[in-house]
Amino acid sequence: MAVLRVGHLGICVSNLERSVRFYRDLCGFRPLTEVHVKGEESDRLLRLRGVDQRTVFLERDGLRLALFAFLAPPPVGGGEPRAMNQLGMAALMLRVDDLDASLERFRSAAARVLDDTYVHHPDYGSKLVFVCDPDGTLIELIEIPGDPYIPFGQPYRES
Repeated sequence: MAVLRVGHLGICVSNLERSVRFYRDLCGFRPLTEVHVKGEESDRLLRLRGVDQRTVFLERDGLRLALFAFLAPPPVGGGEPRAMNQLGMAALMLRVDDLDASLERFRSAAARVLDDTYVHHPDYGSKLVFVCDPDGTLIELIEIPGDPYIPFGQPYRES
């Protein structure tokens, strides 16, 4: 038996509508569908009691996000950005064509920009910085020429 494909990456959020706007309007994800999850089977699967959850699925470039909004039990945590060396998902990386212009869009939407993480690597022609979604999930924005993700064993060709 083999894994067939990736289904989604789940992110717990405190305000579903606000998070959908963030991922749709600033990150370019397209909303797909919404489901309401509750009942004993959901309690068992999620290892929680009294689950009442709304989930919105969004998609971009073949990656599906599932934004989990728990009505019950309530979400836990303070929404602070995780340390990069904390076990679990560290960050979502998005490539941008113009980092400085992208940062202006994020700032104008009152998104949290971690200015102290801004780095510029002139030797690579790259710029990077972290921003946060409304609940502190780290998102790395990177401007870099070419495609560093070519399949192994294939020569890189500038397009």
